[in-house]
Amino acid sequence: MLMPLFTAPTIEFSALAPILIVFGAACIGVLVDAIMIGRLRGWRDEVQMGLVIGSTLGAFAYVVWNARKGVKGPLAMGSIMLDGPTYVAWGALLVFGLLAIMVFRETKVNGGVTAFASSAATVPGSAEEVEADRYRLQQTEIFPLALFSIVGMMVFASANDLLTLFVGLEVFSLPLYLMCGMARRRRLVSQEASLKYFLLGALSSAFFLFGVALVYAYAGSFKLGDIATKMASPTYGSGLLYTGLILLASGLLFKVGVVPFHNWTPDVYMGAPTPVTGFMAICTKLAAVLATLRVFYVALGAERWSWQPVFATLAVATMVLGAVAGLTQRDVKRMLAYSSIAHAGFLLTAVVGANQTDLGRTPSSVASILFYMIAYGFATIGAFALVTMVRNEAGEDNSFAAWSGLAKKSPWVAGIMTVFLLSFAGIPLTAGFIGKWTVFASAWRGGYGWLVVVAVLASLVAAYFYLRLIGVMFAGEPAAKSYVGEASGWTWVPVAIGAAATIILGILPDAVLSMVSSLGAFLR
Repeated sequence: MLMPLFTAPTIEFSALAPILIVFGAACIGVLVDAIMIGRLRGWRDEVQMGLVIGSTLGAFAYVVWNARKGVKGPLAMGSIMLDGPTYVAWGALLVFGLLAIMVFRETKVNGGVTAFASSAATVPGSAEEVEADRYRLQQTEIFPLALFSIVGMMVFASANDLLTLFVGLEVFSLPLYLMCGMARRRRLVSQEASLKYFLLGALSSAFFLFGVALVYAYAGSFKLGDIATKMASPTYGSGLLYTGLILLASGLLFKVGVVPFHNWTPDVYMGAPTPVTGFMAICTKLAAVLATLRVFYVALGAERWSWQPVFATLAVATMVLGAVAGLTQRDVKRMLAYSSIAHAGFLLTAVVGANQTDLGRTPSSVASILFYMIAYGFATIGAFALVTMVRNEAGEDNSFAAWSGLAKKSPWVAGIMTVFLLSFAGIPLTAGFIGKWTVFASAWRGGYGWLVVVAVLASLVAAYFYLRLIGVMFAGEPAAKSYVGEASGWTWVPVAIGAAATIILGILPDAVLSMVSSLGAFLR
C-alpha cells in the first residue's frame, strides 16, 4: 500500500470565519475596482462600502458568537491561537477599522471627491493625472487595501508561531505602505512618507526575521509554547536566545512606535492621507501591542528578568521624547504623532509590569492594555476624522493658525475635539483617565513604582500641548483663510461614536473592564 506523501491540514473554518469573511470581501473589492467601468464606475464607491460594512459587521458578529460559545484553543494546526485577547483584538480591529474606513468614503468635505488620488499609479503632475482628476476617474483600490490590512492585523494579533507572525506582519504592512502614498493633495509629500515607511518597515521586518531564525536555532520550533518549554531545559547556550530576543523586539516595537524605532512616525503621519493616518494610528498599534504581549508573555515569559528592565528603559525614553517633542509642534497632525509616541510609552509601562500572575494566566497587565487600547482607539479615530474638516482654499490645513478661534466658527467641532484631547491627556471623567489608571496600576503591582512616577510626570508634560491646542481653539482669534468644511455622515458617525464612547467609558467603565478582565488571559 502506498503511503500518502503528506497529511491534509486541519482547518477550523467556523472559528476562522472572521478572518475569512474580511479576506473574501477584500478579494471581491479588487474585482469590483477592475470590472465596474464605464457607466458602472459611479457605483463603485457604494459597492465597496457595502462590502466593507457587510464584511466587518458579519465578522464582528462571528467573533461575538464564537466568544459566547466559548470556542478557544489552537487553530489551523496550531498557527493561530483563539483565546480571550484574540477575541478582544479581533473585535476592536473590526470596529476601529470600519469607523476609520467610513472617513475614506467622505467626499462632501473635499468638494465632491475623496482625499485619495484619482489614479495613484500616475506620476504627480502628469497628463494622466490631470485627465483622471478632470473626469473624476476615481479608483477605489483603497477599500480592499484597507481590508487586506485588517486581515493581516487579525492574523498578527493571534499568531501562535513566529512564522505566522511574520506572515501577518507583511500582509498588513504592504497595503499600508501603498495607502500612505495615495493622497490627492501634496502627492510628493505623501509618496515620500510612503517610501520612508516602506524602507524602514522593510528593515524592521529583516531584523524580525533574523530574530525568528535565531530563536528557532535555539528552540528547534517556531511555536510560542514550544519555545517556552525549551527555555526550561535548554540544549544550547543563551547567546542565540538573547540575540534573537533583541531582534524580535526591534521588529515588533517598530510597529508600536517605541523609541528608538519611532523616527518614521511624525513624517508618515503628516504625509499620509489623514483618513489613513487615523486608521493606522490605532489599528497598527493595537495589532503590534497584542503581538508583542503574546511573544514576550507566552514564549519568553521565563526570561522576563532579562527583557523587563530593557522595556522599562525604552518606556522612559519613549514617554519623555513624545511628551517633550510634542511641546514644540505647531502642526496638529505632527502633534498627534508625538502624542502617539508618548502613548506607546504608557502602554509599555504595563508590558513591563508583567508579574507571575500575568504569566500564569491571571489577567492583569493584558487586561489593562486591552482597555487602554479601546479607550485610546475611539478618541484617535474621532480626532483624525475632525482633522480632515479644518481646511483652507488649497485643502486640509493642519497648522495651529488654522485652528485658531475654531470655537467661534464651529462650536461642535471645537467642543468634540476638546473631549478627545482631554482623553489623550488623561483628565478624569474621560476614557483616557481610566485607561492610564489601569496601565499605571498594573506597572505598580509589577514592582515598577518608579516607572509609574516617570509616567505620571510625562503625562503632566504632555497635557500641556493638548491644553495649548484647546486654548488656541477657544481663546485665539479666528483665522481669516481657514474654515470648517461641511462633512457628511461618513465622517460624523465615527466622530459621534468616538465622542460618546470616550465619555461613557470615562464615567461607566465597569462593563468593559469586566469584559477585558475575563478575556485577558493568554493560552499556550
